[in-house]
Formats: sequence, structure tokens, C-alpha cells
Amino acid sequence: MASSSRMESDGDDEAEVEEEEVEHFDDFTLASSWERFISDIEAVCRQWMADGPKNLLKKDAREVSEDLYKVKSELKFSAKNYCMEYYFGNKNEGKVIDWNSTLHDLQLCFGVKEFLVIAPQSASGVVLDAPEASKLLSAVAIALSNCSSLWPAFVPVHVPSRKAYIGIQNMGTVFTRRFEADHIGSQVPVKLMHLEGLYELFVSKFAYSTLDFSMHLFKVHFTMKLTYRSLPHDDDVQGDDPNVTESEIDLGGDTHNRTQWDDDCPWSEWYSAEDPIKGFELVAIWSEKVVESSLEMAELENYSPHEAQNWILSPDMSSSLTDSSKGNRIGFASQLCLLLEALNMSFEAQFMEDFVSVENPGSNNLKSSMVIPPPTVIDRVLKELFHDGARFPDVAAAEHKTARAIKGAPRESLFAQFCLHSLWFGNCNIRAIAVIWIEFVREVRWCWEESQPLPLMPTTGAIDLSTCLINQKLHMLAICIERKRQLNEDFQDCIGSQDHSSPQIEEDSLDEDSSSIMQTPGENFDGKRDSSPATSDDSQHSENSVSIVSTKSEDAEPTDLKPSDCIRRGSAGVAGPMMLLKSYQSMHAPFTQEAPLMTEDMHEERLHAVEAFGDSFNFSAQLEKEILASDMSAFKAANPDSVFEDFIRWHSPGDWESDDKKETGSSKSPAIEGSKADWPPQGRLSKRMSEHGNLWRKIWNDATALPASEQKPVMDPNREGEKILHYLETLRPHQLLEQMVCTAFRASASTLNQTSYGGLKQMATKMDQLYITMTSALRPLQANHLSPGSETIEDIRRLCGVFEHVEKLLAIAASLHRKFLQAPRLSEAIFSDCCSFYFPRMGTSSSGDNAQKEFDKKQPVRAHERLVVSNMFTPPTANQSWRKVLTLGNLLNGHEPILREIIFSKRDKISGNHYAARTPTIYQEEVETYRMYTCGTSNDLRVALSVVSCD
Repeated sequence: MASSSRMESDGDDEAEVEEEEVEHFDDFTLASSWERFISDIEAVCRQWMADGPKNLLKKDAREVSEDLYKVKSELKFSAKNYCMEYYFGNKNEGKVIDWNSTLHDLQLCFGVKEFLVIAPQSASGVVLDAPEASKLLSAVAIALSNCSSLWPAFVPVHVPSRKAYIGIQNMGTVFTRRFEADHIGSQVPVKLMHLEGLYELFVSKFAYSTLDFSMHLFKVHFTMKLTYRSLPHDDDVQGDDPNVTESEIDLGGDTHNRTQWDDDCPWSEWYSAEDPIKGFELVAIWSEKVVESSLEMAELENYSPHEAQNWILSPDMSSSLTDSSKGNRIGFASQLCLLLEALNMSFEAQFMEDFVSVENPGSNNLKSSMVIPPPTVIDRVLKELFHDGARFPDVAAAEHKTARAIKGAPRESLFAQFCLHSLWFGNCNIRAIAVIWIEFVREVRWCWEESQPLPLMPTTGAIDLSTCLINQKLHMLAICIERKRQLNEDFQDCIGSQDHSSPQIEEDSLDEDSSSIMQTPGENFDGKRDSSPATSDDSQHSENSVSIVSTKSEDAEPTDLKPSDCIRRGSAGVAGPMMLLKSYQSMHAPFTQEAPLMTEDMHEERLHAVEAFGDSFNFSAQLEKEILASDMSAFKAANPDSVFEDFIRWHSPGDWESDDKKETGSSKSPAIEGSKADWPPQGRLSKRMSEHGNLWRKIWNDATALPASEQKPVMDPNREGEKILHYLETLRPHQLLEQMVCTAFRASASTLNQTSYGGLKQMATKMDQLYITMTSALRPLQANHLSPGSETIEDIRRLCGVFEHVEKLLAIAASLHRKFLQAPRLSEAIFSDCCSFYFPRMGTSSSGDNAQKEFDKKQPVRAHERLVVSNMFTPPTANQSWRKVLTLGNLLNGHEPILREIIFSKRDKISGNHYAARTPTIYQEEVETYRMYTCGTSNDLRVALSVVSCD
């Protein structure tokens, strides 16, 4: 047993020794941590090369800029963590340097397409130690060489503010390119501020230092990009510069002589918007050319930017375009949101007075959070609404074609103006709205009691039932006020004429026809002529009968009337060839009273009454009894020998079954055929008219022969006016706010729709879409079934967001149109870029990749557009404190470039050197042996140099 256990223990010891030998196996091909680091880099690079750009885009590649992406990998070396990033593009064709595209900093500095960057994962993100930087760069270079990769590699060095890099690139078996970049942040040598000094700096990199560069010729390829920025909007200096002519403004120059940029915009009556375009950046590009001396460079510095081959323009957009926070929203959209909150609170009270009453128990909370403007502000608003001489304009053509689909009031109407004022009154809270509404109704009542015209409301015409009910009521009240005023004036005129008339005149007037002795005051507006045309023989007679309704009745009689017949009164002319049934006379169409005006709620009441009593013909006639009686009395007066059947033939021809096919006419469409030889007309009443106890016949029997001028008006203006005022004074808060919301949206959109933005079709499309969206979202408010916190309120809240987006785009369109009056193509192109960039981002959160991006779209400027663009760069005035001594040259209207970028390059043929035998075919012609990129102003300078050597 002992021997067996000893043998087992010996076997276990041998197994442990073998495991230890396996665990401590050393691979002498990776002898050091640095070589392991190289191996890790090589493995990552091989994986990226194997995947290729298309697969990397499908994996974890992130977009850096347009057509530039990156992937990264974390590495560890000597207890430090590093991050290696690979930058690549999806399209690798084209030139390396393209000023028009958005390039990465290293692409621009060194002219590379795809590249690697390795940096420590530290707070600074740069290598502060020179030996460490060299070691990192060597490791990457060896790894890329092992992979047979031609990617350039860069290591950031020094401090982040210097933007310094060192780099290397293996260009094959012969050539190696080395990179180095650094930055001077202050005290730039004066010589390096000028093109001549920069040229000599580049030449010094490959020429002998003992040479006088100004005396020798060196062929250097040169290209330059200058960036100019227009002046910021400054109210203090506007109008101080007398050198800006009117023609410059007309050409599209900055409208700096106005106090605000949007003074002539329709919304300026309510608020002043920030100019969404703060300025412009202009890039002038000189194409590549060969210079041979520093003297040529000195001459180039005096060139005007107009001599540059290419101009590229980009607007400097305001950051508020994508900021939708409540504190930064100024416009109709922000106030409409507040009005919507007032609608949500309007259900808390029964009457508007409850929101301002001290007896209301909930008023304390309202008072603490909602402020009412002082009485002076209230008086100012009421004066603007009820100022003398305000009349309702004809704005049918000014409104959008689909505006009538929104059940609100027209923009120029009284109620619409009240809603627009309410948006800006007391921050549009419910208490402020209650106060201004109560005062508004008081002013309306004063107009009624004093018979003063209601401003901004028409006094004639039919009630537009497509508008909101309050607007219908105000329209009807304006007509009632006008009729009431005419009644009073006619009554006073009648009394005055009787007081001043002589007895002889009174005796003569008594001898006249009784119809002209005393006219009722409502004659001028209650009487109307039937729409039926008269025959050619009676046309002149008909015109005379319209203009003088109250003249002697004999003037309106036809020639065939017998002297023994009764006197005809109130005739508007012969009703075509129609003849009376019981007398050999032509039928005359009478003047009739206008149908009584009815608002939407009155129509609904009548409809409900009809539905409650069924479709009885007699009940419908009962509802129209007053109108029927008026028409029958007027018909009897115009046709003294007429019978009930004659009235039916004229008023309701469908209820007369004629046996004579020739007589098919009526007062509205008289038959051309027919003559007195066809008398008497043959036919009979319809079944419903011939029934026993027919209400129409009863009304006919009771009607007296009175022309319309002597009848009592069908509509009593005093009674209807008081009804309207009672409606306004007892209107429920939520019903008022619902109509205010619809009207405010319609009026605000109509105001914005007056904006002039030229031929920007995309803006017109956005406005069309806004109206369609408003119509859909506001339709539930018309049903009057809204409840607090309903989905409809949330839908309208989202509508406010859409309205805000369109309002911002409209401000952009208006600003572009004013700046590019003589260059409409530029305004259309820039606005198209703005629509595609901003509209998806408007209303989004400020966090996220999309929100962090800035508008960077650029548009090329054509030759005929350069004058318009250059006029935007107005010459700086002497009192502008930021103006400094100009040092860079290439001035544009007195402006020096804010940034100057230059690329110098030298190309050499290599076929004649001692490495030519092993030179690959691709390098047989020319190689860019030296390249220097400079970027800076008079205060700083950045230089990036790349040199190709044969190793």
C-alpha cells in the first residue's frame, strides 16, 4: 500500500511539473512588451484592412463629417492605455485637396485621405514626452510595414492648444514621407504675416540657407483660400455711414440703415424677431498656379478677392433655430402655446367674470401666478381696436386659399384683431384674457347704444357661416347698428321735412298716390328687386323702377293696364311673358324685403325645430310665415288683380303644373316664348298646394296688399342686437377660448402668409402644409365637446410645434429674400439647404449627435452674383471699436480676411536619381517632395510640413 501511494504521489508531482512548464512557456519571437505592442497594433490594422470600408460602416464606424468615418481600438503598453483611430472615407476618388468639401484637420494639413491617429487616453489626449512620441510612432510604422499598408500615422504631441503632430508614412519600397505640424499662438513675426515671408519660409526647407531667396527663382505650386466674415448687426452704428448708397441696398446689401431688419415684415406689428442669418462667410479661392519668386507673392497680396477663381458663400445661422426651449421662443407659436394653456384652464369657471372676481375662491391662486397689465395698457389696446375710421377691408384675396376651412375669423376682422392683441396681453394668461374680454364687450355695447359703427366689421352682405360664431354675431350686430342708425336718421329727416314744408306743398303731396305720402324709414335697405331679368321692351322701365321705389305708382304700370284697375305699387318690372290668370295683364315682379339674417346657432335652432316636428310642409311654412307674408303682400301690391295661383307661379314654379308647355318660365328663369295670345294660362296647383287647409293659402288670404317699402321690417334690429349682446356677455369661458384658439391660429398664419419671400417654392409648400395641418387639428374644437386634458389639447400643442418650425423657416426665407433681391438663385439654393438641415432638427433635444452639428452648407457664387455678395460686406466705420490695423492684404471693401490658408508644394522628377532603378512605375513622373500648409491671421499662425525622402 505504501509503495502504491508513493507511486501515485510521484505521478502527481510529475504532472504538476509538466503543467508548470506549459504555463511558463516563453515565445522568444515576442521578446519584449514593445514588440507585443507592435503585434497588437498589427493585428488591429490587419482586421481593419480585411474588413474594408464597407464592412466597417456596417459595424461600429462613426461619422465624423461628410464622407469621413472612423473606427477605434484601445491598446495597452507599459501600464498606459492608448486609443488608435482609423479615419477613412467611403469614396476615395478625386483630389486629395478640395477646398469646397469639409476636410478633417489632418487631411487639410498634410493632403492625406485615410490615416491613423494613436494617442494616450489621458485628460490632454497628447503625448507630452518626446521619446514616448517617437516610440509610439515607430511602433505604428513597423506594424503598418508588416501589414504592407500605406496608411499614414500621426501622434499628437506637446499641448492640445498647439495642435502639434508628428507622423510618418511608408510610400512603398523606396520613399518615406514624414510629417510635422505646429502652431504659434501669439507674436507672429511680421515677415510671416505676408505672402512673401511665407514663400521664403517654404523655400528655406529645400534650398541652401546661404542663398538670397529674393534673387533666385524656385518653381513653387501655390493655392490660397481666404475667408471673409460680414459685420455683425450693430444698432449703435446703423445709419452712421454716409458712404453706403441706396443702390447698394437695392443690390442686396445689408439693410443696415433700418432700426430692425424685419420692420417691413407683417409680424413686426406684434413682435420683432431676431434675424436668423447673423451674417455671411465668404471664401475666395485662388486655383493652383506656379510662382517663381517672392516678388510675385508680394504682388498677389495686393490682388482683390474679385480676381479669385471661385467664391463660396455660407450663412452664419442663429443658434435659436434649433433651440425650442420656452425661454427662447419669441413669436406667434410661443403665444399660441400660452393661449392653449388658457383654454385648458377655462373650464374652471362658468363666466369670464369669475376669473377676476374677488369672491371667487380660486382667484387667489390665479392672482399669485397671473399678472394683469395696468389700465393704461388696456386703454391702449381698446383704442387700437375701436379707433375711429376703422373699416373692414376687402381681404378675400389676401388670405390663403384654404384659410376658410379653419372656423375662425378673418385676419382683419374685429374679433381676429382682438385675439391677436390678446396673445400679447399680459402674457396671454386666463385672467388677462378675462379682463380684456369684459372691456371689449363693454365697448361693443357702447357702440350699440350710441349707434356708432362697429370697427373692422362689414355693415352689409350675408353672414359668413364658415367663420366662428362670435364673428357671425359681430357681423350681424354691425348690420343691426347700421339699420338702427338709418332708421333714426330717416325718422329725423321725415320729421324735419314735415316741420319745414309749406302748407301748399303738403296739399300737393296729399293729392299724390298714398304710397308716396309717408315712407317707412326702412325703405332704403329693406326693399330689393327680384333677380329675374326683364324683357328687352321693359328693360329701361325696370331700371327706373329700381332707382325710385317710392315714386308714383303710375310710373311702374304697364301700358296695357286699364284705367279702371287698382293702383299698382312696388313693382320692379314685368316678370317676362307671364300673364295673370284672372286679368289680361302682364305679371309684375315686386320689390321684396331681404331675407332675415341668421347666424349659425339660429339655423341650428330652426333645424332642431323641424326635426322635432317632422318634415311637415305646413310646419316649414309656419317657420317662414313672416317672410311669406311679406312676399305675398308685396306681390299683391304689384299685381292688384292677382290670385293665389299667380303667386305660386312666380314664387314656387315647381308647385304649378302647367298644361301649356310654352309657359315654363318663372321670376327667376322666365320663358322667352309666350305671348298674350296664349292667355289665359292653362294649369293647376300641385297636390300639396291644393290640399284643404293649406297654410300658404291661409297666409295669402290674410295678407294685405302692401309694397315692401311700407311693410314692417322682417328683422327687428333692436331685438336682434340685444340678443347678440346678451350672448357676448354670458358666453362661457371655454366656448370663448375655443373660438379664440381657432381664430388666433388662422389670423397668425394669415399674418405670416403676407410675408414676401420671393419665388421660394419650398416655403409656399410649407405654408400649404401648415394650413392643412391646422385644419385637421382644430376641427374638433368646432364640435364644442372639448374637455380639459383631452387628446385634442395635446394635438393642438403639437400643432404649436409645427407652427414654430414654419415660423422660423419663414423668417429665414424673408431674410434671404431681402438680402438677395438681385440674386434669387442664391436665396433659393441657401433656403433649400436650410430646409433639409433644420426642419428635421427643429424641436429636438439639444443633446445628441444631430443637435450638436452646425449648419455648414456652402453655395458657389456665380460671376454676376459677386457684386450682390460683396455689397453685404459693408465698409467698417471709424467708430467701430473692433477695427484694427490691417496687415494681411487682399482686402474686400476694407475687410481683411479672418482666415488665410495657403498650400505651397514642390514636385520633383525622380527618374534621374540613383534610386531610379528600383523606383516603382507609379513614381516615374513626379512626386510631391515638399508640401507646406499654413493657416492663420495676424495673431496666430499654424504651419504643417510634409517631406518625402528616399530611405
